[in-house]
Amino acid sequence: MARKAVAQELSRERILEEARQLFAEHGYHTLTMRSIAKAMGYSHGALYYHFKEKAELFYALVNKDFHTLLERQKEMISRSRMGKKGQLEKLMLEFIRFGLENPYHYEIMFMINDAELQLYSRTLQAQCLDLFSTVVRSALSLQPGNEQKMYTMPWSLFMSMHGFISYNIRYRQSYEDVKRLAELHVDFLCEGIRA
Repeated sequence: MARKAVAQELSRERILEEARQLFAEHGYHTLTMRSIAKAMGYSHGALYYHFKEKAELFYALVNKDFHTLLERQKEMISRSRMGKKGQLEKLMLEFIRFGLENPYHYEIMFMINDAELQLYSRTLQAQCLDLFSTVVRSALSLQPGNEQKMYTMPWSLFMSMHGFISYNIRYRQSYEDVKRLAELHVDFLCEGIRA
């Protein structure tokens, strides 16, 4: 009976949303299940009903966020023709939008500087980069003479977008605040494919 009451008053989704912000603000190692529960106004037992340990909670966050990002990217790709420059530009803008509209998600997914925690996200990061690389290489293949860029360009473009997102997260800029700059940035980056 007590478990049912806990499940009704504290959902897994609510824990994930509030824990995401706490992890981004305070860091993984600073928090405990007890401190997360206290910040939410619950006993730590309420969290253990949904998650056995902090690592499981963190992995659930990372997994959910990457799944959301990948689904948004795949959906966007399915609406356009593979290899078109416009498809790549839309994909890049979608990635920037995701990062700036979800700064706590993005920080946990791509900016946590901890070797142990990176183990949770490395495979999922690789899936995002692979999808992005496929679109970049497809666009490159339409232009003769781009063979040497096939393996360096995806990483360079990705790192440039990451820098743009990280900088704007640091200064608390929303996507709407920098939308025009994002469009110009993506257009500039895509010039490298045409050159």
